[in-house]
Amino acid sequence: MTERRKKTEATGRSRNQKTGDNTQRPSRKEARRQDNPPQPGHKAKRLAATQEAARAAPLDVDRLAEIAAALPPKRRADPYLAREVLRYGDNPLPSREYIIETLERAGRPLKMAELANELEIRPFELALFERRLTAMERDGQILTNRCGALILPEKAALIRGRVQGHPDGFGFVIPDDGGPDIFLGPKEMREVLHGDRVMVRVTGRDPRGRPEGKIVEVLERRTTRVVGRVIVEHGVMLVAPEDKRIAQDILIAPEAGRRSRKPKAAPGEVVVVEIVEPPSKYAQPIGKIVEVLGRYDDPGMEIEIALRKFDLPFVWSSAAKAQTRRLPDAVRPHDQKGREDLRHLPFVTIDGENAKDFDDAVFCERVGRGFRLLVAIADVAHYVKPETPLDQEAYERGNSVYFPRRVIPMLPEKLSNGLCSLVPREDRLAMVCEMFVSPRGKVQRYRFFPAVIHSHARLTYTIVARALYEGDKTAREMVADLLPHLETLDAVFRVLLAARKRRGAIEFETTEVEFLFDENGKIRGVKPVVRNDAHRLIEECMLAANVCASQFLAEHEHPTLYRVHEPPDPEKIAKLREFLAGFGIELPGGDEPSPKDFTRVLEKIEGRPDAPLLQMVMLRSLKQARYTPDNAGHFGLAYPCYTHFTSPIRRYPDLLVHRAIKAVLAGSQYTPSRPWEEIGAHCSMTERRADEATREVMNWLKCYYMQEHIGEVYTGTVSAVVPFGLFVTLDEVFVEGLVHISDLGADYFQYDEVGHALVGERTKVRYRLADRVKVQVARADLATSKIDFHLIERLEGDA
Repeated sequence: MTERRKKTEATGRSRNQKTGDNTQRPSRKEARRQDNPPQPGHKAKRLAATQEAARAAPLDVDRLAEIAAALPPKRRADPYLAREVLRYGDNPLPSREYIIETLERAGRPLKMAELANELEIRPFELALFERRLTAMERDGQILTNRCGALILPEKAALIRGRVQGHPDGFGFVIPDDGGPDIFLGPKEMREVLHGDRVMVRVTGRDPRGRPEGKIVEVLERRTTRVVGRVIVEHGVMLVAPEDKRIAQDILIAPEAGRRSRKPKAAPGEVVVVEIVEPPSKYAQPIGKIVEVLGRYDDPGMEIEIALRKFDLPFVWSSAAKAQTRRLPDAVRPHDQKGREDLRHLPFVTIDGENAKDFDDAVFCERVGRGFRLLVAIADVAHYVKPETPLDQEAYERGNSVYFPRRVIPMLPEKLSNGLCSLVPREDRLAMVCEMFVSPRGKVQRYRFFPAVIHSHARLTYTIVARALYEGDKTAREMVADLLPHLETLDAVFRVLLAARKRRGAIEFETTEVEFLFDENGKIRGVKPVVRNDAHRLIEECMLAANVCASQFLAEHEHPTLYRVHEPPDPEKIAKLREFLAGFGIELPGGDEPSPKDFTRVLEKIEGRPDAPLLQMVMLRSLKQARYTPDNAGHFGLAYPCYTHFTSPIRRYPDLLVHRAIKAVLAGSQYTPSRPWEEIGAHCSMTERRADEATREVMNWLKCYYMQEHIGEVYTGTVSAVVPFGLFVTLDEVFVEGLVHISDLGADYFQYDEVGHALVGERTKVRYRLADRVKVQVARADLATSKIDFHLIERLEGDA
């Protein structure tokens, strides 16, 4: 059993075998399915409904006893027998857990024949049993030693995990069990690529005291395609990966003949390479060019690179396209049955100028001293059913990705910008959250129901802000018919905002940027995006609906994905408190400060020139929000229960929440095909993946823009301090670059991690976070998306 065997074990997706008195040997096709399920394709799609029924159907106790009685005695002790019967019918294999338990009980390595004998594997099950062992070895649950015996990695002090490369040639193994990262030196990294899964043995400590490991086995080659630039050296073609965590160039195999169909690529062009031979201790990886993307500075190239570098799905499957074509172009009469008709209410959408996928529409009216607030959300679940091709695509994407000038949608445009989008003057299906809000901003009661609505206007944040808050006559005339309703929305926003402040929710004010392009797609400027009260109005309405959704599902004890933000670690709090003390600021709350404590600090620093940087340090002390079926509350928003309901067009977790709410309303339960934990982890990953991809594209665009400003002088603020220098963010263009430590002066500068400072040993000159400086643009390197500054002077007293 080696990594060359590509067969994969089923995880609940194999065809459910019929139950009955049939105890005959499974066919070869069925045997292959048990541990090697079909990948999503036309056959797998047909099996989806049957597979889901098999997982959801209760197992008859008498039938289970009958199947167990037909098994060899030792096999009946398998604690996961019922699960295996549900998956594989009359001829279940020993579960993975039971195989591991048997190896542990043996207390020594076992040959496959010995293990088969110990588990009383019948002759007709041997081939299928071997496939299961192969899949377990691929996943690092077992290992074959040099004598050909099966061993448990834990017994051999082996650790399995994922390789994380570093541009300088070394790397780390991130253990699956959450243990400390294991350092891999350049020699070990020569035989793997970033993302590969490996088994390692800790051999000692590196000079920094970190665990150092040696690769025992490569379990899985995860990196199969690489995007990079073509280099020709001494007649040999290489590709330098764009992902600098892959520190090895890819050697391009020579053409196999005169009529080779390999795409032609010139030096400097960006290409996609398929790895045909992975790296080894003695040879670099070999690949073949499968796609030529174009020149590095072609308009939009930065996005094409990011799509492939971060493995973002951007091509629709043929099955998803076919399903999309079958969807109607408009809401049909029979789609409206069983829904409340709210088309008479003047719902409006309020979004950015460039938005096209309108998830939400709002309406509010006064009821006594309080308010009746309706938040209507696109009913995506009506069109995207579980386990359909569109649902599979949405799951894989996890969310829409918003690049400058281009969107990679979670759903095809026919849905995201058309049938589901709450466009004006069109009937649309929606799930509505109706809330009755008190004058104190408390939601006294709420309900969810399906409806049909008719948006009366597509408004923008800018127009609403000008009409409501700036008294702009032209803007007020544009929304004259809707102005009373907008003013009522503003009134409910004010009471919700007051309740938010009493709750102590943390609100960081960060500056986002917008890129300006010319008619040829070249960047010509960067400007800040100013958040106004119209943004906050919609935000408060959405927060209220999200909280109601989480409470609704929690009260009905229906599983769902919560949006969880856990309290910060005590170690980070201690460092933050020490850092703030250097600025004369106290963070109250002891070892476990509350959101209100953070809010008090934010109020103290409001208006200070260094407030944005202090906010950034506070933000970095907090944990990252994630999706999980275990409700642990939302620290930042100060909610005991929170989920995402309001954006099903662009977030998969929201779509699942809609399905769960609909199931409760129908008196049933929604059970997805995968475990909730797995879905939560996947959606958290796709969210981080999208953030990383968009951040990289924005950094590239900033670098491209600054190429035309080499030598120019700007003022800026130290936005980060690292052992090798200062990162400075420029005031006018919001671009960040590095002042290297060697440019700080004729001194040895020591890094003060707690104080976020670099301190000169001889001169005692101190550069710290939030310092104001004047710099000159020295270099802008597109290959690395890095910008270097030359320090001209520190602006004393400006901070």
